[in-house]
Amino acid sequence: MCGICGAVGVESTEVSAAVLGRMLRSIVHRGPDEEGTLVVPRFAAGTRRLSIIDLEGGHQPIWNESETLAVFFNGEIYNFRELRDELHALGHTFRTSSDTEVIVHAYEAWGPAGFERLHGMFAFALAEMPNGAAGPVKRVILARDRFGIKPLYYAVADGGLFFSSEVRSLLASGCIPAQLCSETITSYLLFGSVGEPQTLVEGVWSLPSGHYAEIEVGSRVDGLRATPYWSVDSVAQAEDGGSGSTSRGGDVAVRVRAALESAVRSHLVADVPVGVFLSSGLDSTAIAALAARAQRDIHTFTVGFPDLEFSEAAQARQTAQQLGTQHSELQLSGDEMLARLDEAIAGFDQPSMDGINTYFVSWAARQSGLKVALSGLGSDEIFGGYPTFRTTASVARLATLAHLFPPVLRQAAAPAARMLKGSSAQTPVFEKAVAAWLAPDALPHPYFYTRALFDPRAVAALVSATKSWQQAPWWQWLARAAAETKSMDSFSAVSWLELRFYMLNTLLRDTDTMSMHHSLEVRVPFLDPPLVQLLLSLPESQKRGASPKALLIAALGDLLPADIIRGRKRTFTFPWEKWLRGPLRSRVTAGLADWSSALAPVVSRDFALRVWDNFERGRTTWSRPWSLYVLNEWAKRHLCAESAVTSRTAAAAGAVSTM
Repeated sequence: MCGICGAVGVESTEVSAAVLGRMLRSIVHRGPDEEGTLVVPRFAAGTRRLSIIDLEGGHQPIWNESETLAVFFNGEIYNFRELRDELHALGHTFRTSSDTEVIVHAYEAWGPAGFERLHGMFAFALAEMPNGAAGPVKRVILARDRFGIKPLYYAVADGGLFFSSEVRSLLASGCIPAQLCSETITSYLLFGSVGEPQTLVEGVWSLPSGHYAEIEVGSRVDGLRATPYWSVDSVAQAEDGGSGSTSRGGDVAVRVRAALESAVRSHLVADVPVGVFLSSGLDSTAIAALAARAQRDIHTFTVGFPDLEFSEAAQARQTAQQLGTQHSELQLSGDEMLARLDEAIAGFDQPSMDGINTYFVSWAARQSGLKVALSGLGSDEIFGGYPTFRTTASVARLATLAHLFPPVLRQAAAPAARMLKGSSAQTPVFEKAVAAWLAPDALPHPYFYTRALFDPRAVAALVSATKSWQQAPWWQWLARAAAETKSMDSFSAVSWLELRFYMLNTLLRDTDTMSMHHSLEVRVPFLDPPLVQLLLSLPESQKRGASPKALLIAALGDLLPADIIRGRKRTFTFPWEKWLRGPLRSRVTAGLADWSSALAPVVSRDFALRVWDNFERGRTTWSRPWSLYVLNEWAKRHLCAESAVTSRTAAAAGAVSTM
């Protein structure tokens, strides 16, 4: 686990070395253990390493036997031992015990087809050097894991390409202007995060998850063509209600149990102690229970919040005793969190309405001495834990009904619905339903209304001076994901959209940024490829039950404490409503009044202050003004005032295209 960065196509070796140095210094937090670099004509790349596997021998870059292929790697390959045996049988020789080394040999053996064989979280750069380690580099290959657990950003400038694990690292290069990408503001307002493959910075892009790209070093780089090596189309969709063994619930639970055991067992591989984030919820308890069976003396960790309304520490402590884990607990007061809030906001690589809780949990885990932690992230997406698995169907029916009425009648009916609903008409769920009724085609799938932050009509009016968002690459990503659900049942469709949208753009990005800020590796066993592919292939009847995540309970019920199974779903969140009306009120008021000049041409200060006023009057939720506060603080730190609004032609420079 580490951070990687590099420059391709820069004429001067001295310049590329200086650029690399600036980028590496900006990501020391991702890998404080050591630095590795390679600088040759027209190519410079490096890593900051957080050593987890093969502590003594895993120095990067790692080469093949003839030193004609080097890899710069961020992540973990959990099936590296199986791949190593297979590659050894094919005649490959290994010099280290590191999981990183299988990447170069897998590419030698299978080319880009080998990327699908890699089970894990990864972002890497391969450098082909036919004449050996002295160079020159002929071709560079960038690749990213299929679910986007690890980030990989790039930008094109002056015919060269720059890549890094963080957006801020690209800005630190000194080669990329710190200008706002105005069309991604719409994505942020709609959903509280910027949608891939774009970022908030003009000209900085994310390599799409499940894709790779090849760059010929000898020619000018004007863009990047990304090619998928995996897609959901490769997952066979089982028929619902068949008579085969896959249709019998007991057999399915056994298969899911086996896949979960395999996933957790593989995610425990490390040469340093591995811990488990343990809350009072089903997901982390399931991971901890499986880990405790797979490995003796497993560590569990909980953050306690003694002065908050709800703390999971007592329940987690009891669970740890039942599972027999080595448990530690760190108490963190509300005053301590508030005192560190500015530091937490500064930890964002891209702004997000979420992520602050991950910052504090990661900080506490690192304080306790952990270097690796397993998380229950991903369970809600594949087992159906979110309300979206229920509400999407209702929104879809409402949107379908809306198409039967002209806009003027839909507009006239909305106030009546609000009157009938009374006080509940102010709830976010009702507002999202009204948005789907009034503008059923504003978003490419009913699911996206359930995840909306601001009403799409309000966003459209706010940014009316910009181009239609339906032409933006981030929108095309949503539309493509929606199209991929057409052959799926309703459960699998929501599951896929959660994985491809909310998980990718918010949860995984925030988890990577905030954990790596504290030099902590977070692993997500629920996103193990064989497990996810199994769940996506099952018909709805085998996944949807009387309660959320029924299949997970069926698979692991004998391992889980009864009170965890019976307990209501709890969401780990801070009391933002209370804080924004209390100790954070003056800070947010002053912050929104001091509006970023980079944002002002697209989103006005008056809009932000109106949202804040509506919150103070009880007319809107805390998440809206908070999301604007974080956006503004990030923009003031990282964006230049000039050239805040750019044309579509400029925005498309260096754009990613996909096959």
